[in-house]
Amino acid sequence: MNKKEMIDLIHSLIPSVTQKRYEKMREVLEKRTRHLTIVLEDIFQPHNASAALRSCDSFGIQDMHVVEVKNKFSVVQTVAVGASQWLDVSHHKSIQECVQRLKASGYRIVATTPHKKSKYIHELNIDQKTALLFGTEQYGLSDKAIEMADEYVTIPMHGFVESFNVSVSVALCLYELVTRLHSGELRGGLDRWQLTEDEKSEIMLKWLQMTIR
Repeated sequence: MNKKEMIDLIHSLIPSVTQKRYEKMREVLEKRTRHLTIVLEDIFQPHNASAALRSCDSFGIQDMHVVEVKNKFSVVQTVAVGASQWLDVSHHKSIQECVQRLKASGYRIVATTPHKKSKYIHELNIDQKTALLFGTEQYGLSDKAIEMADEYVTIPMHGFVESFNVSVSVALCLYELVTRLHSGELRGGLDRWQLTEDEKSEIMLKWLQMTIR
C-alpha cells in the first residue's frame, strides 16, 4: 500500500469512530516515540510484564521488545488495562537476536544493572536512540545481555533492599527519560524524538482498524 492509498483508507475509516475517539488517537500519536524502547528479558511474572506494558503506553513508548527463552510472555489484562493493543510488541527467541536487531536500527543498548561501570539513570545521555534492558528481580539480566550492552545504568536507592520490582524500575526509568525528551534536551531539535508522519499514519491505520468492529 502506497502513502496515498494509506491516507485515503484512513479518511474512509475516520467516520466509523466518534470524533472524540479520533481526536484522542491524534493527541496520543503526537506524544508517541520510538526514540526510546524497552526490552524485557525472560520475565517470569505476568503481572510485572503487564505492568511494564501499561507504563510504556502511559509514557508514550510505542515499541516494546520481549525475549522469551525459558518463560513465555503473557499479558494480564486486568493489570495492562488494554495497553498491549496500542503498542507494537516484538517477540525474540534470544537476547542476541533482539540486541542485534536493535543495534541495526540505530539503538544504543543500555542495561539496567548495578554494574561496576553503571551511571545513574539521570546521567544517561539520550541524544541517540536508546533501548533499556530489564531482567528479572531474582536473577537480573543474563551475562550475554550485560556483555552486549553499550552502557549500564542504575536507579539511586537509599534503603536496605538492593533492587526495585522490574515494573517499578521500568516506570521510574521511563519517567526520568521521557520527561527529559519532552523538555527539549535532545540536540537537533525539540521534536526529533517524535514519530515521522509516515509512522503516525501507519499506526493510526492500525488503531482505526482495531477499533472498528
